[in-house]
Amino acid sequence: MKRRLALKQLTAVSLLAMSGWMPQVYAAGDTIKVGILHSLSGTMAISETSLKDVALMAIDEINANGGVLGKKLEAVVVDPASNWPLFAEKSRQLLSQDKVAVVFGCWTSVSRKSVLPVFKELNGLLFYPVQYEGEELEKNVFYTGAAPNQQAIPAVEYLMSEDGGGAKRFVLLGTDYVYPRTTNKILRAFLHSKGVKDSDIDEVYTPFGHSDYQTIVANIKKFATGGKTAVVSTINGDSNVPFYKELGNAGLKATDVPVVAFSVGEEELRGVDTKPLVGHLAAWNYFESIKNPVNEEFIKKWKAYAKAKNLPNAGTVVTNDPMEATYIGIQMWKQAVEQAKTTDVDKVIASMGGQQFNAPDGYTIEMDKTNHHLHKPVYIGEIKADGQFNVVWKSKGPIRAQPWSPYIAGNESKQGL
Repeated sequence: MKRRLALKQLTAVSLLAMSGWMPQVYAAGDTIKVGILHSLSGTMAISETSLKDVALMAIDEINANGGVLGKKLEAVVVDPASNWPLFAEKSRQLLSQDKVAVVFGCWTSVSRKSVLPVFKELNGLLFYPVQYEGEELEKNVFYTGAAPNQQAIPAVEYLMSEDGGGAKRFVLLGTDYVYPRTTNKILRAFLHSKGVKDSDIDEVYTPFGHSDYQTIVANIKKFATGGKTAVVSTINGDSNVPFYKELGNAGLKATDVPVVAFSVGEEELRGVDTKPLVGHLAAWNYFESIKNPVNEEFIKKWKAYAKAKNLPNAGTVVTNDPMEATYIGIQMWKQAVEQAKTTDVDKVIASMGGQQFNAPDGYTIEMDKTNHHLHKPVYIGEIKADGQFNVVWKSKGPIRAQPWSPYIAGNESKQGL
């Protein structure tokens, strides 16, 4: 009799929950595991830690609103520690042992290249949230950061324009790995198309974690005596701090030699005295300083989350482009899963094309139907004394990504998958 009564009560509770009259209650084990694959230590922790945190914020938000397919998302966080082979090991662990439905992660292209064979072998799904060099298009990856035509090319066009200072000579300065080298190969070809000679292009690379920029900055000053010069920086990770400090020490102002960075945003500038850097540039698809109601809400949620979770320096947290791209990726994945009614990777991939999201960047952006990249607006911002950016140029609207740069020979016929 007692057993029958308990069953009736359980059925009634279930019906109430299904009808929406009760808060969502998740049964033990009734979860969807998602992987977070970001460096929380090592040279890239300065950039990647906030991506882990904003991913957890998005997951908490989704769970508070009923989860996905009525199931709670369970984050599995790993630390590949800025170690590229360890990225591959951790991705295998996430897919094979933890059985995650999707992974949000990587920053550097070398980390992404390291995990690609694992995702292809195990048919996993990776959302990659950072600007990159293009020349890649994988079935198992959705790229929510910028392709070169959504960041690097517009930035250099701006530097060459009258508004951007009319640069004639260029220092291509980067960390020594695939993203800077391939991006600079594209930029060199682009500059050639604009009539810039090799003698007016200086290309310099430093290792990850490099800290002594005194000689390099001195050489930039010397190179700039040959004509109006700009620096295009693809330095990644914590090396940005000593580079910008040396710019300040050398008195190299934006009015003399402007620097445009592709991997420096609000988060990286938190560790730098920005006053000597006022006027230097960054090119992104989002800045915290963009004014619109969606962005205001995004910033408000992030600051509240940082305070509630007692994150380090919670009172000074900022948003940035890769954080926005991470947030968009998680929300679009949720939409695709709900449309497909399953977390099955192949079915989710088929549902991703055409997904739209009202983004903090000010636009309702779309995942391209064929090339696994977002259509994104482009913004160029000047560094302000408070570490924020003043937007000095923006595209007329979202730009469709070109994963295969038209400035690289042989790419003419490459489009979608």
